[in-house]
Amino acid sequence: MDAAEALALLMSPQGRIDPYPTYERLRRYGPVVQAGPVFYVVTGYAEADEILRDSRFGVMDDALRDEFFPGWRDSPAVASISRSMLRTNPPDHSRMRRLAAGAFTPRRIAAMRDVVEAQADELVDAMLERARDGEPVDFLAEFAYPLPVGVICALLGVPAADRPLFRRWAADLTGVLEPEITTEELAVADRGATELRDYFAALVRARRAAPADDLTTALVQVHDADGDRLSGEELLANLVVLLVAGFETTTNLLGNGLVVLLDHPRAAEALREHPDFAPGYVDELLRYDSPVQLTTRINEAPVRCGGVELPAGSWTLLLLGAANRDPRRYPEPQRFDPWRPQVHPLSFGAGPHYCLGAGLARLEAQVAFPLLLRRLPGLALAGRPRHRTRLTLRGYETLPVIIDTESAAAHRGTPAGAAPGTP
Repeated sequence: MDAAEALALLMSPQGRIDPYPTYERLRRYGPVVQAGPVFYVVTGYAEADEILRDSRFGVMDDALRDEFFPGWRDSPAVASISRSMLRTNPPDHSRMRRLAAGAFTPRRIAAMRDVVEAQADELVDAMLERARDGEPVDFLAEFAYPLPVGVICALLGVPAADRPLFRRWAADLTGVLEPEITTEELAVADRGATELRDYFAALVRARRAAPADDLTTALVQVHDADGDRLSGEELLANLVVLLVAGFETTTNLLGNGLVVLLDHPRAAEALREHPDFAPGYVDELLRYDSPVQLTTRINEAPVRCGGVELPAGSWTLLLLGAANRDPRRYPEPQRFDPWRPQVHPLSFGAGPHYCLGAGLARLEAQVAFPLLLRRLPGLALAGRPRHRTRLTLRGYETLPVIIDTESAAAHRGTPAGAAPGTP
């Protein structure tokens, strides 16, 4: 199997469900391998990190979209993503990112810990209530989705009653982030984008009439004061992307991470007893099974990377999930080791496009995993869950779990690190 055949396998339904064996096939050809005319695949950690930080690499611009995807402006999904900071280059990217960055400073994120803890506790209470009849509970629907969507909606000023709407809309839209998409899948993505844009257009009108202390109001006021700083199209596109990115990857991090922890009971027990280990655990979970598996870049000038010459105009597929398991960077990379030193996963990217909400996602996971393990000591999988057939955003379709309500009741209110009944 050559590199092009391995890449075709990766794009197949089975390859998307479990990409890691195919990553290793591609790695045999080196950290950077040519898979087609001016098309390269990167599996190496150092090489992916270098490209993400190199200003000679960028994302696709409008001229290239016009060349390769004529008619893209007629697709609400492609147009929405393309007008956001996610798919723009400097100076537009820098301008838009700067306007939203104030909501995601380390100080603001740290101040949200109490809110995240309170929401997570309430969700566990609700899971326990649903589990009283002994039936499995869908962890994604009952915890991994509502926790991050509640946090990002609070930042954006989205009413709590509207939060259940977004899961399907986002699932539909994010199909457009896949490396390959069919006409039928694009139609589904367009439907999700249209519903999201319509929702935020209404929210923008509401915030003009009644400003509030939220990010939507702040962006609306920037647009209304100076349309050159943020156009109307950019306003809606970035609100859509901030919402979707604000929970989609975190939902997958929580789902993927819980399965890993339940598959490693000794490591789970250590985190239950020592919640202060959570930052290291979360970084290793991000490395071990990244919620974001890939991204793409195009170089405007010739570049030599990983011993390979990349001509100007080359398309580079950065397999972040493979880079996070590069044995040159992480010995025994297929082993989950929460005590692994110097873990810096590329799951949130690097360089100018480093995920704006990475700190918030980490906080939510650092709060959630110790809390779940402490309050639900008998938590177990109800069979093996199945991943969605998505490669870019890796996560489960559903995640049914069994909750031992009796042991949970015995641990209710027990301080972290203390045995039940400890005064």
